[in-house]
Amino acid sequence: MNDPAHVEYRIAHLKERLAAEELGELGIRVEPRGSSVAVVGTVPTTHCRDELLRTVNEELDGETVHFDVVVAESAAPDHPEELA
Repeated sequence: MNDPAHVEYRIAHLKERLAAEELGELGIRVEPRGSSVAVVGTVPTTHCRDELLRTVNEELDGETVHFDVVVAESAAPDHPEELA
């Protein structure tokens, strides 16, 4: 990881970019963790996750980034739930 102050600046720039795009409503956390950066949160679709990953990789190119992003698809079930 580069100079910690430089990484903080890059994270702040990433957060501004996410807030300006449709991804800003997702409540994703981006924070430095030791010698890497953690991206944590839940997104509604795989498309949102893919956009988030692309954006983070563009902004933090060269940094070690760990993603803990869950997709919470809210599609209707394709089969009935069986209760015991």
